[in-house]
Parts: sequence; C-alpha cells; structure tokens
Amino acid sequence: MDPSLTPSAQTWKEKAREFSERFVRPVAAKYDRLQEYPWEVKSKLAEHGFMGVWIPKEYGGQGGGVLDLCVVVEEIARGCGGMGVMYAVNALGSFPIILGGTEAQKRKYLPEIAAGRKLIAFGLSERGAGSDAGGLSTRAVVDGGTITVDGDKKWTTNGGAADVYTVFAVSDPESRSRRISGVIVEKGDPGFEIGRAEDKMGIRCVPVVELHFRGCKVSTDRLLGGERGYGFKHAMMTLDCARPGVAAQAVGLAQGALEYALVYTQNRQQFGQPISSFQMVQQMLADMATRVEAARQLVYAAARALDAGPSAGGNPTKLAAQAKLFATDVAMEVTTNAVQLLGGYGYMRDYPVEKYMRDAKITQIYEGTNQVQRLVVARALLKEAMGLDGLKAYMPLPDHPNTALDRDRAAGRA
Repeated sequence: MDPSLTPSAQTWKEKAREFSERFVRPVAAKYDRLQEYPWEVKSKLAEHGFMGVWIPKEYGGQGGGVLDLCVVVEEIARGCGGMGVMYAVNALGSFPIILGGTEAQKRKYLPEIAAGRKLIAFGLSERGAGSDAGGLSTRAVVDGGTITVDGDKKWTTNGGAADVYTVFAVSDPESRSRRISGVIVEKGDPGFEIGRAEDKMGIRCVPVVELHFRGCKVSTDRLLGGERGYGFKHAMMTLDCARPGVAAQAVGLAQGALEYALVYTQNRQQFGQPISSFQMVQQMLADMATRVEAARQLVYAAARALDAGPSAGGNPTKLAAQAKLFATDVAMEVTTNAVQLLGGYGYMRDYPVEKYMRDAKITQIYEGTNQVQRLVVARALLKEAMGLDGLKAYMPLPDHPNTALDRDRAAGRA
C-alpha cells in the first residue's frame, strides 16, 4: 500500500498493474515493430472499465480524478510507453469537453468515450505553433449556424484512430484575449482529412498524424462551450490536467526500465560474479531507484492538487509543470542508464530497454517542452516571491542598505 494514494487510486493502480502484465507487456515489442495501433489492447481496456476512469459518473465514467488517471497511465507505461500514451491521450482529448463543454456536448460525447466505443484526440499544435500555443493560424469562421474550419494541425497523437477531435482555431483574429475557440470535429465531417502519419523514434504503436481542414463545415453546436473566444483558456486548463499524465507515463517508463536493469545485473556474470555485486553498478541502481520514487511522489502531489482544485490553495499549475519536467528528465536519465547497465545487449532490439529509452524521449517534448515548463515554474516562483519582501530586512540589498544588522551595528548592539 502506498500511503500517498487514496483508496480509489490504490485500487486502480493494482488493477492496472495486473492488466499491464497480462495484456500490455507481452505484445509491446510486436506493436513497436509493426508500428500499428494495438486495437486488441484498446478493446481489453474498455472491457475492464479503464477507458472512463477520469470521466464523471453522470456521463458514464468511473468518476475518478487526475490521480486515478495517473496511476493507470503509470502502470500501462511500465509495460509499454506507447500504449501508455495511447490510453492517456483520450483524457487529453476529452478534458476540454469535461472542463468547458456544454451539457449537451458532455452527454453526446463523454459516454461513448467512457465506454471505449469512440476514441478522441486533441488538435492544438501546428507547424508554426508548438510551444507558442497562442500563435495558431488555423481559422474557425462562425457564420450563422455554421462553423467553417480551414488550416492544418501537426503532431496529433491518436489521429486517424480517433473518432472525435477537439480542435483549437482562431475565430477572432482581431481580439487579444478571446482570439481562439475550441471546435469539436468528427471523423467523416466534410472537408476534414487525416494527413501523413509520422515515422517516429518511439511510441510507435500510437499514430501521430497531420490533420487537414479544407472548408470543413460543422454546426455551431460543435463550438466548445457554446461560446466563442474561450479556446485558449480551455486548452491551458486541459494541459494543466493532462501534464501529470505525461509525467506518470515517464514514471512508468523509468520504473519498467529499472526493473529490467535489476533483473539483468543480477544475472549477468563478469569476473566470476554477478555485476550487481559491483559498487559502481549498485550506485547507479540506487540513484535510479531514488529518482524514480522522487518523480512518482511529485506526480502524485501534482495530481492531488489538481483534484483538490484552486480553493484548496497552492498552485496546481506550477506543480503540474514541476512534475512534468522532473519526471520526464528522470525517465530519460534512468532509461539511458538502463541501456548502459545492459552494455552491448542494451543497445540491441532483442532486449527491451532500448525501446524504453526511445519511448522516454518524447515525454520531454510533447504537451509543453521541458524548457517551457521551467519558464512556467520560474514565473510562478517569482510571483510567489512577492510575499517574501519581509526578508529584505535581514539581508543587505543594493536598494535596501539599512538592514537590521546595520541598524544594530549603528546602535552598538552588534
């Protein structure tokens, strides 16, 4: 039992670990090699009730929170990082509807996603708008009862496999604060096409594609939230909730690679003894395990903060960014060290750790690069520092030379 988990999260974690061992790990290498969507695993996820973990019960889901989602993602990614994101991206795509959709939109789409009958994707990034999420060029023109979408989206995870897409586009180019709107697009809508699929280094079992909108017309009941101009807000709220999921994917990848390294080093003989008996190897294993656990607890803390909401105090946005940047950096470090511990074998596709390393790299990039996450954290820290002005009296500063120590010296008390 992990005392940092709620009873609900503990139950989901145990169920997900059993599921991952039975249905994910045995086919991970196959789908990585074939670069095909693991439909059989998706069907099993739906059959076992995982597809609606984060969706409220009134819309057919399990009513879980971000923490419940994170522990499931972690355990699936422990077996296969690609299948971890294949699962988690349905939360990314549906969070805009959960957080900002109308009641009619929630009742139309969420039960289908919760049951696993439909998959959903998130269309934000473009060729010229990655880290600059506000710099979109795709347009959504509202005219009477119709929305016309024109433009292209890049790097859409789950694209092609998904039936529903939450797409963000410019609806009012003259506005500064309400420039972007969210639009729900469905597979088969006229003018909507799936473009080229990317040939990726890792997470190869889940498609990442371009989306093309050529005069794609949908009715205004597809306008997210029923009102123009709130798309950027909905997208940022979504990323806050989804970033701990990416961090959880990273923790699962790191844990999986660590476990393979532990097994290998205890069985690999050199100089007449297992290499796990060498102090340098033990140091590497100890550091890997410590960093994985630190990342795990930070992810859980961020997820709990998001579940508690802003009224509980603290800064969930900062915690989500910290969890994402730290856990994904740890995943890259730990998976790389796992390859190192396996030596030449670690570099070969016959052994699973090189896949963990390939899958880990993207976690430092998508849903906000780690460089951007550091900016988010730094800005939050500097804002919080405004409450520390009282400390100026206790340290010499260029603009505050008369510190308490100076005054004591002048009075002969120091």
